[in-house]
Amino acid sequence: MNVAILGYDTEGRVSYDYYRKLGHDVTICDQKTDLAVPAGAATVLGESYLDDLDRFDILVRTAGMSPRKILSKNPAVASKITTQVNEFMHVSPTRNIIGVTGTKGKGTTSTLIAQMLEAAGKRVHLGGNIGIPALELLDEDIRPEDWVVLELSSFQLIDLKVSPHIGVCLMVVPEHLDWHPDINDYTLAKSNLFAHQKSTDIAIYFPESELSRLISSHGHGQKLPYFASPGAAVSGGEIAIENQPICRTDELKLLGQHNWQNVCAAVTAVWQATQDVAALRKALTTFTGLEHRLELVSEHHGVRYYNDSFGTTPETAMVALQAFNEPKVIILGGSDKGANYEELAKTVAKTNVRQALLIGEQAVRIQAALEAAGFHDFQPGGTTMNDIVEKAQAIAQPGDVVLLSPGCASFDMFENYKDRGNQFKRAVQALA
Repeated sequence: MNVAILGYDTEGRVSYDYYRKLGHDVTICDQKTDLAVPAGAATVLGESYLDDLDRFDILVRTAGMSPRKILSKNPAVASKITTQVNEFMHVSPTRNIIGVTGTKGKGTTSTLIAQMLEAAGKRVHLGGNIGIPALELLDEDIRPEDWVVLELSSFQLIDLKVSPHIGVCLMVVPEHLDWHPDINDYTLAKSNLFAHQKSTDIAIYFPESELSRLISSHGHGQKLPYFASPGAAVSGGEIAIENQPICRTDELKLLGQHNWQNVCAAVTAVWQATQDVAALRKALTTFTGLEHRLELVSEHHGVRYYNDSFGTTPETAMVALQAFNEPKVIILGGSDKGANYEELAKTVAKTNVRQALLIGEQAVRIQAALEAAGFHDFQPGGTTMNDIVEKAQAIAQPGDVVLLSPGCASFDMFENYKDRGNQFKRAVQALA
Protein backbone atom coordinates (compact mmCIF):
# COMPACT_ATOMS: atom_id res chain seq x y z
CA MET A 1 0.00 0.00 0.00
CA ASN A 2 0.97 3.62 -0.45
CA VAL A 3 1.39 5.34 2.91
CA ALA A 4 1.89 9.05 3.54
CA ILE A 5 3.54 10.20 6.77
CA LEU A 6 2.07 13.64 7.43
CA GLY A 7 4.58 15.49 9.57
CA TYR A 8 8.09 14.12 9.98
CA ASP A 9 8.70 14.87 13.65
CA THR A 10 9.50 12.36 16.42
CA GLU A 11 6.26 10.46 15.77
CA GLY A 12 6.71 10.70 12.02
CA ARG A 13 10.16 9.10 12.15
CA VAL A 14 8.82 6.15 14.12
CA SER A 15 5.82 5.84 11.79
CA TYR A 16 8.07 5.86 8.72
CA ASP A 17 10.22 3.03 10.10
CA TYR A 18 7.15 1.03 11.17
CA TYR A 19 5.36 1.12 7.81
CA ARG A 20 8.58 0.55 5.87
CA LYS A 21 9.22 -2.63 7.88
CA LEU A 22 5.75 -3.81 6.90
CA GLY A 23 6.80 -3.50 3.25
CA HIS A 24 4.66 -0.51 2.29
CA ASP A 25 5.66 2.30 -0.06
CA VAL A 26 6.07 5.29 2.26
CA THR A 27 6.22 8.99 1.40
CA ILE A 28 7.23 11.70 3.86
CA CYS A 29 5.08 14.83 3.63
CA ASP A 30 6.17 17.89 5.61
CA GLN A 31 5.99 21.65 5.20
CA LYS A 32 9.66 22.01 6.08
CA THR A 33 12.07 21.84 3.17
CA ASP A 34 15.30 21.32 5.12
CA LEU A 35 14.45 18.00 6.76
CA ALA A 36 17.02 15.27 7.23
CA VAL A 37 15.26 12.20 5.83
CA PRO A 38 16.42 8.60 5.25
CA ALA A 39 18.47 8.05 2.12
CA GLY A 40 16.24 7.28 -0.83
CA ALA A 41 13.03 8.23 0.97
CA ALA A 42 10.18 9.56 -1.18
CA THR A 43 9.22 13.05 -0.05
CA VAL A 44 6.81 15.89 -0.66
CA LEU A 45 8.24 18.93 1.14
CA GLY A 46 7.17 22.55 1.26
CA GLU A 47 3.86 24.34 0.83
CA SER A 48 2.30 21.61 -1.33
CA TYR A 49 2.88 18.81 1.18
CA LEU A 50 -0.85 18.30 1.78
CA ASP A 51 -1.90 18.43 -1.87
CA ASP A 52 -3.53 15.47 -3.65
CA LEU A 53 -3.48 13.11 -0.68
CA ASP A 54 -6.26 10.97 -2.16
CA ARG A 55 -3.58 9.11 -4.13
CA PHE A 56 -2.45 7.40 -0.91
CA ASP A 57 -4.09 4.43 0.82
CA ILE A 58 -3.15 5.43 4.38
CA LEU A 59 -2.51 8.90 5.82
CA VAL A 60 -0.64 8.80 9.12
CA ARG A 61 -0.94 12.24 10.69
CA THR A 62 1.34 13.41 13.46
CA ALA A 63 -0.61 14.22 16.61
CA GLY A 64 -0.25 17.99 16.35
CA MET A 65 -1.72 18.12 12.84
CA SER A 66 -5.45 18.61 12.95
CA PRO A 67 -7.54 16.33 10.73
CA ARG A 68 -9.37 19.52 9.69
CA LYS A 69 -6.19 20.83 8.12
CA ILE A 70 -5.87 17.67 6.05
CA LEU A 71 -9.54 17.61 5.05
CA SER A 72 -9.60 21.28 4.10
CA LYS A 73 -7.49 20.38 1.06
CA ASN A 74 -8.63 16.78 0.68
CA PRO A 75 -12.30 16.52 1.71
CA ALA A 76 -12.72 12.90 0.58
CA VAL A 77 -9.88 11.27 2.57
CA ALA A 78 -11.39 11.08 6.08
CA SER A 79 -11.51 7.27 6.05
CA LYS A 80 -7.80 7.09 5.20
CA ILE A 81 -6.54 9.19 8.12
CA THR A 82 -5.01 7.35 11.04
CA THR A 83 -2.49 7.92 13.82
CA GLN A 84 0.18 6.07 15.75
CA VAL A 85 -2.22 5.48 18.62
CA ASN A 86 -4.91 4.02 16.35
CA GLU A 87 -2.45 1.64 14.74
CA PHE A 88 -0.99 0.64 18.10
CA MET A 89 -4.44 -0.10 19.53
CA HIS A 90 -5.14 -2.40 16.58
CA VAL A 91 -1.87 -4.35 16.67
CA SER A 92 -0.92 -4.35 20.37
CA PRO A 93 -0.13 -7.88 21.59
CA THR A 94 -1.86 -7.07 24.91
CA ARG A 95 -5.34 -5.81 25.65
CA ASN A 96 -4.20 -4.67 29.11
CA ILE A 97 -4.07 -1.03 28.08
CA ILE A 98 -4.70 1.93 30.37
CA GLY A 99 -5.28 5.29 28.67
CA VAL A 100 -5.05 8.51 30.65
CA THR A 101 -6.37 11.90 29.55
CA GLY A 102 -7.35 15.20 31.15
CA THR A 103 -6.11 18.76 30.95
CA LYS A 104 -3.19 18.50 33.37
CA GLY A 105 -1.78 15.70 35.50
CA LYS A 106 -1.73 13.14 32.70
CA GLY A 107 2.02 12.57 32.82
CA THR A 108 2.16 12.35 36.60
CA THR A 109 -0.80 9.97 36.78
CA SER A 110 0.44 7.79 33.92
CA THR A 111 3.89 7.49 35.50
CA LEU A 112 2.41 6.66 38.90
CA ILE A 113 0.25 3.94 37.33
CA ALA A 114 3.28 2.44 35.60
CA GLN A 115 5.42 2.54 38.74
CA MET A 116 2.73 0.93 40.90
CA LEU A 117 2.19 -1.84 38.38
CA GLU A 118 5.94 -2.43 38.18
CA ALA A 119 6.20 -2.52 41.96
CA ALA A 120 3.51 -5.22 41.90
CA GLY A 121 5.65 -7.32 39.56
CA LYS A 122 3.92 -6.47 36.30
CA ARG A 123 5.83 -5.88 33.07
CA VAL A 124 4.83 -2.36 31.99
CA HIS A 125 5.29 -0.16 28.90
CA LEU A 126 4.72 3.59 29.26
CA GLY A 127 4.32 5.88 26.26
CA GLY A 128 2.12 8.14 24.19
CA ASN A 129 2.10 11.87 24.83
CA ILE A 130 4.61 11.43 27.66
CA GLY A 131 7.45 11.13 25.16
CA ILE A 132 7.70 7.63 23.69
CA PRO A 133 5.58 7.26 20.52
CA ALA A 134 3.08 4.43 20.83
CA LEU A 135 4.44 2.40 17.91
CA GLU A 136 7.94 2.59 19.38
CA LEU A 137 6.67 0.56 22.35
CA LEU A 138 6.36 -2.43 20.00
CA ASP A 139 10.17 -2.60 20.00
CA GLU A 140 9.96 -3.58 23.67
CA ASP A 141 8.60 -7.05 22.83
CA ILE A 142 5.18 -6.55 24.43
CA ARG A 143 3.64 -9.79 25.68
CA PRO A 144 -0.06 -10.63 26.08
CA GLU A 145 0.18 -10.49 29.90
CA ASP A 146 2.01 -7.12 29.92
CA TRP A 147 0.43 -3.78 30.75
CA VAL A 148 0.62 -0.68 28.57
CA VAL A 149 0.01 2.82 29.96
CA LEU A 150 -0.64 5.59 27.41
CA GLU A 151 -0.83 9.28 28.20
CA LEU A 152 -3.18 10.68 25.55
CA SER A 153 -3.88 14.26 24.55
CA SER A 154 -6.92 15.59 22.73
CA PHE A 155 -4.75 15.81 19.60
CA GLN A 156 -4.20 12.06 19.74
CA LEU A 157 -7.78 11.24 20.71
CA ILE A 158 -9.73 13.35 18.22
CA ASP A 159 -10.00 10.49 15.72
CA LEU A 160 -9.33 7.48 17.99
CA LYS A 161 -11.30 4.47 16.80
CA VAL A 162 -10.42 1.91 19.51
CA SER A 163 -10.77 2.63 23.23
CA PRO A 164 -8.50 1.05 25.88
CA HIS A 165 -9.65 -1.50 28.44
CA ILE A 166 -9.25 1.08 31.21
CA GLY A 167 -9.75 4.77 30.50
CA VAL A 168 -8.96 7.49 33.04
CA CYS A 169 -10.22 11.07 32.68
CA LEU A 170 -8.71 13.60 35.09
CA MET A 171 -9.83 17.15 35.74
CA VAL A 172 -10.75 18.87 32.47
CA VAL A 173 -10.82 22.64 31.90
CA PRO A 174 -10.77 24.59 28.62
CA GLU A 175 -7.41 24.30 26.87
CA HIS A 176 -5.93 24.19 23.36
CA LEU A 177 -8.68 26.46 22.09
CA ASP A 178 -6.14 27.73 19.59
CA TRP A 179 -6.27 24.21 18.04
CA HIS A 180 -9.85 23.19 18.81
CA PRO A 181 -12.54 25.57 17.52
CA ASP A 182 -14.42 25.43 20.84
CA ILE A 183 -14.70 23.59 24.16
CA ASN A 184 -17.24 21.16 22.71
CA ASP A 185 -14.73 19.97 20.13
CA TYR A 186 -12.08 19.64 22.87
CA THR A 187 -14.29 17.46 25.08
CA LEU A 188 -15.61 15.40 22.17
CA ALA A 189 -12.04 14.58 21.20
CA LYS A 190 -11.27 13.34 24.70
CA SER A 191 -14.51 11.34 24.83
CA ASN A 192 -13.08 8.92 22.25
CA LEU A 193 -11.01 7.45 25.07
CA PHE A 194 -14.30 5.92 26.27
CA ALA A 195 -16.61 6.00 23.24
CA HIS A 196 -15.60 2.56 21.94
CA GLN A 197 -15.45 0.77 25.29
CA LYS A 198 -17.48 -2.40 25.89
CA SER A 199 -19.35 -3.33 29.05
CA THR A 200 -16.32 -5.32 30.21
CA ASP A 201 -14.15 -2.17 30.11
CA ILE A 202 -13.75 0.47 32.83
CA ALA A 203 -14.23 4.24 32.63
CA ILE A 204 -12.60 6.07 35.56
CA TYR A 205 -13.48 9.74 36.01
CA PHE A 206 -13.25 12.72 38.41
CA PRO A 207 -16.80 13.33 39.66
CA GLU A 208 -16.10 16.90 40.81
CA SER A 209 -15.36 17.91 37.20
CA GLU A 210 -18.46 18.33 35.05
CA LEU A 211 -16.41 17.90 31.89
CA SER A 212 -14.72 14.75 33.20
CA ARG A 213 -18.14 13.26 33.96
CA LEU A 214 -19.39 14.20 30.50
CA ILE A 215 -16.35 12.81 28.68
CA SER A 216 -16.42 9.48 30.51
CA SER A 217 -20.17 9.05 29.97
CA HIS A 218 -19.54 8.01 26.36
CA GLY A 219 -19.32 4.31 25.58
CA HIS A 220 -20.43 1.24 27.54
CA GLY A 221 -17.57 0.94 30.02
CA GLN A 222 -18.31 0.50 33.72
CA LYS A 223 -18.26 3.98 35.29
CA LEU A 224 -16.00 4.31 38.33
CA PRO A 225 -15.28 7.63 40.09
CA TYR A 226 -12.05 8.46 41.88
CA PHE A 227 -11.46 10.90 44.73
CA ALA A 228 -14.79 9.48 45.86
CA SER A 229 -16.08 6.03 46.83
CA PRO A 230 -15.97 3.36 45.48
CA GLY A 231 -12.74 4.54 43.89
CA ALA A 232 -9.69 5.69 45.82
CA ALA A 233 -10.38 8.71 48.03
CA VAL A 234 -8.84 10.81 50.79
CA SER A 235 -10.32 10.65 54.27
CA GLY A 236 -8.75 11.63 57.56
CA GLY A 237 -5.41 12.30 55.88
CA GLU A 238 -5.33 8.83 54.40
CA ILE A 239 -5.65 7.52 50.85
CA ALA A 240 -7.78 4.39 50.78
CA ILE A 241 -9.84 2.30 48.38
CA GLU A 242 -12.59 -0.16 49.26
CA ASN A 243 -11.84 0.47 52.96
CA GLN A 244 -8.21 -0.56 52.42
CA PRO A 245 -5.71 2.13 53.53
CA ILE A 246 -2.83 2.64 51.10
CA CYS A 247 -0.78 5.47 52.64
CA ARG A 248 -1.09 8.81 54.42
CA THR A 249 -1.13 12.01 52.40
CA ASP A 250 1.82 13.37 54.42
CA GLU A 251 3.89 10.42 53.19
CA LEU A 252 3.55 11.51 49.57
CA LYS A 253 6.58 13.21 48.03
CA LEU A 254 4.41 15.02 45.46
CA LEU A 255 3.67 18.65 46.35
CA GLY A 256 0.17 20.11 46.41
CA GLN A 257 -3.27 18.82 47.24
CA HIS A 258 -4.08 18.71 43.53
CA ASN A 259 -1.71 15.75 43.34
CA TRP A 260 -3.93 13.87 45.80
CA GLN A 261 -6.40 13.71 42.92
CA ASN A 262 -3.75 12.30 40.59
CA VAL A 263 -2.76 9.72 43.20
CA CYS A 264 -6.37 8.63 43.71
CA ALA A 265 -6.87 8.32 39.96
CA ALA A 266 -3.76 6.18 39.65
CA VAL A 267 -4.68 3.95 42.60
CA THR A 268 -8.20 3.45 41.22
CA ALA A 269 -6.79 2.35 37.87
CA VAL A 270 -4.13 0.04 39.29
CA TRP A 271 -6.61 -1.52 41.72
CA GLN A 272 -8.34 -3.06 38.68
CA ALA A 273 -5.13 -4.99 37.96
CA THR A 274 -3.73 -5.73 41.41
CA GLN A 275 -4.65 -5.22 45.05
CA ASP A 276 -1.02 -5.42 46.22
CA VAL A 277 -1.20 -2.71 48.87
CA ALA A 278 2.50 -2.90 49.77
CA ALA A 279 3.49 -2.34 46.13
CA LEU A 280 1.12 0.60 45.72
CA ARG A 281 2.33 2.16 48.96
CA LYS A 282 6.00 1.77 47.99
CA ALA A 283 5.48 3.50 44.66
CA LEU A 284 3.39 6.33 46.09
CA THR A 285 5.76 7.16 48.93
CA THR A 286 8.89 7.25 46.76
CA PHE A 287 7.69 9.02 43.60
CA THR A 288 8.93 12.63 43.59
CA GLY A 289 7.28 13.85 40.40
CA LEU A 290 8.23 14.65 36.81
CA GLU A 291 10.58 17.27 35.44
CA HIS A 292 9.03 20.73 34.95
CA ARG A 293 6.15 19.89 37.33
CA LEU A 294 6.65 21.74 40.65
CA GLU A 295 10.28 20.65 40.42
CA LEU A 296 12.56 21.98 43.16
CA VAL A 297 15.59 23.41 41.35
CA SER A 298 17.60 24.59 44.35
CA GLU A 299 17.59 26.66 47.52
CA HIS A 300 19.68 29.82 47.28
CA HIS A 301 20.22 32.17 50.24
CA GLY A 302 17.12 30.77 51.95
CA VAL A 303 14.90 31.08 48.87
CA ARG A 304 13.57 27.95 47.14
CA TYR A 305 13.20 28.02 43.35
CA TYR A 306 10.56 25.80 41.72
CA ASN A 307 10.21 24.99 38.03
CA ASP A 308 6.59 24.41 37.01
CA SER A 309 7.07 25.29 33.35
CA PHE A 310 4.63 22.55 32.36
CA GLY A 311 1.93 24.70 33.96
CA THR A 312 0.61 26.18 30.72
CA THR A 313 -2.97 26.97 31.81
CA PRO A 314 -4.29 29.41 34.43
CA GLU A 315 -5.68 26.45 36.38
CA THR A 316 -2.27 24.81 36.74
CA ALA A 317 -0.74 28.08 37.91
CA MET A 318 -3.54 28.33 40.48
CA VAL A 319 -2.89 24.91 41.98
CA ALA A 320 0.85 25.62 42.01
CA LEU A 321 0.25 28.79 44.00
CA GLN A 322 -1.97 26.88 46.41
CA ALA A 323 0.77 24.29 46.99
CA PHE A 324 2.83 26.79 49.03
CA ASN A 325 1.90 28.80 52.12
CA GLU A 326 5.15 30.78 52.01
CA PRO A 327 5.41 34.23 50.42
CA LYS A 328 5.89 33.79 46.69
CA VAL A 329 7.42 35.54 43.73
CA ILE A 330 5.58 34.07 40.76
CA ILE A 331 6.54 34.33 37.10
CA LEU A 332 3.42 34.53 34.91
CA GLY A 333 2.89 34.93 31.19
CA GLY A 334 3.74 33.62 27.77
CA SER A 335 1.85 32.99 24.55
CA ASP A 336 -1.91 32.71 24.17
CA LYS A 337 -3.94 29.50 24.41
CA GLY A 338 -7.34 31.18 24.45
CA ALA A 339 -7.48 31.25 28.26
CA ASN A 340 -9.24 33.55 30.72
CA TYR A 341 -7.14 34.91 33.61
CA GLU A 342 -9.88 36.16 35.93
CA GLU A 343 -9.77 33.23 38.40
CA LEU A 344 -5.97 33.09 38.27
CA ALA A 345 -5.82 36.76 39.25
CA LYS A 346 -8.16 36.16 42.19
CA THR A 347 -5.94 33.27 43.32
CA VAL A 348 -2.82 35.45 43.09
CA ALA A 349 -4.55 38.06 45.24
CA LYS A 350 -5.27 35.62 48.08
CA THR A 351 -2.28 33.23 48.14
CA ASN A 352 0.47 35.31 49.75
CA VAL A 353 2.17 36.49 46.56
CA ARG A 354 4.87 39.05 47.28
CA GLN A 355 5.31 40.00 43.63
CA ALA A 356 4.17 38.78 40.22
CA LEU A 357 6.66 39.08 37.38
CA LEU A 358 4.79 39.32 34.07
CA ILE A 359 6.38 38.11 30.86
CA GLY A 360 5.57 37.47 27.23
CA GLU A 361 2.64 38.27 24.97
CA GLN A 362 0.00 37.73 27.66
CA ALA A 363 1.57 40.06 30.24
CA VAL A 364 -0.84 42.88 29.38
CA ARG A 365 -3.93 40.69 29.73
CA ILE A 366 -2.72 39.16 32.99
CA GLN A 367 -1.93 42.62 34.36
CA ALA A 368 -5.46 43.78 33.55
CA ALA A 369 -6.92 40.74 35.33
CA LEU A 370 -4.71 41.34 38.38
CA GLU A 371 -5.76 44.98 38.57
CA ALA A 372 -9.42 43.97 38.33
CA ALA A 373 -8.83 41.58 41.25
CA GLY A 374 -7.32 44.41 43.30
CA PHE A 375 -3.75 43.09 43.15
CA HIS A 376 -1.07 45.62 42.23
CA ASP A 377 2.22 44.01 43.31
CA PHE A 378 3.39 43.19 39.80
CA GLN A 379 6.05 44.39 37.40
CA PRO A 380 7.54 43.41 34.03
CA GLY A 381 9.71 40.34 34.39
CA GLY A 382 12.16 40.94 31.57
CA THR A 383 12.87 39.62 28.11
CA THR A 384 15.41 36.88 28.88
CA MET A 385 15.27 34.13 31.48
CA ASN A 386 18.47 35.37 33.11
CA ASP A 387 16.89 38.82 33.56
CA ILE A 388 13.70 37.27 34.93
CA VAL A 389 15.48 35.09 37.48
CA GLU A 390 17.82 37.89 38.59
CA LYS A 391 14.82 40.17 39.15
CA ALA A 392 13.08 37.43 41.15
CA GLN A 393 16.20 36.99 43.27
CA ALA A 394 16.31 40.73 44.01
CA ILE A 395 12.69 40.69 45.20
CA ALA A 396 12.60 37.42 47.17
CA GLN A 397 13.43 37.28 50.87
CA PRO A 398 14.72 34.31 52.92
CA GLY A 399 11.89 31.84 53.40
CA ASP A 400 10.19 32.81 50.12
CA VAL A 401 9.45 30.64 47.11
CA VAL A 402 10.25 31.75 43.56
CA LEU A 403 7.81 29.91 41.31
CA LEU A 404 7.90 29.63 37.53
CA SER A 405 4.32 28.58 36.80
CA PRO A 406 3.45 30.75 33.79
CA GLY A 407 -0.16 29.75 33.16
CA CYS A 408 0.53 30.22 29.44
CA ALA A 409 2.18 28.49 26.51
CA SER A 410 5.84 29.22 25.84
CA PHE A 411 6.12 29.81 22.12
CA ASP A 412 6.57 33.59 22.20
CA MET A 413 9.92 33.51 24.02
CA PHE A 414 10.98 29.86 24.08
CA GLU A 415 11.00 26.77 21.88
CA ASN A 416 8.59 24.91 24.18
CA TYR A 417 7.83 24.42 27.86
CA LYS A 418 10.90 22.20 28.27
CA ASP A 419 13.17 24.88 26.86
CA ARG A 420 11.55 27.45 29.17
CA GLY A 421 12.01 25.19 32.19
CA ASN A 422 15.59 24.29 31.31
CA GLN A 423 16.51 27.94 30.83
CA PHE A 424 14.96 28.70 34.22
CA LYS A 425 17.00 25.95 35.87
CA ARG A 426 20.23 27.12 34.27
CA ALA A 427 19.56 30.70 35.30
CA VAL A 428 18.82 29.67 38.89
CA GLN A 429 21.93 27.52 39.09
CA ALA A 430 24.01 30.45 37.79
CA LEU A 431 22.87 32.83 40.56
CA ALA A 432 25.68 34.36 42.59
